[in-house]
Amino acid sequence: MANHKSAIKRARQNEDRRLRNRVVKTRVKNVTKAVIGAAAENTDEARQHLQTAQSIIAKAAKKGVVHRRAAARKISRLARRVNALAS
Repeated sequence: MANHKSAIKRARQNEDRRLRNRVVKTRVKNVTKAVIGAAAENTDEARQHLQTAQSIIAKAAKKGVVHRRAAARKISRLARRVNALAS
């Protein structure tokens, strides 16, 4: 456990960030699952979910919760999966 005043504050800030980041990460996982689930059933619905997922993943990257390249990779993989349905 932190002993110095600054270390105590840093631990408190890290805990707040961890909880905030957990919400965003969970949301990213949920929209990803929604796209994959919709891709299994309906193309139009999958495209709609993909658009939402792209927005949420990009926002997560902008906030620094997910690395920007990891976000780009997630978006790319989802888009490939949805576009494969149209073929």
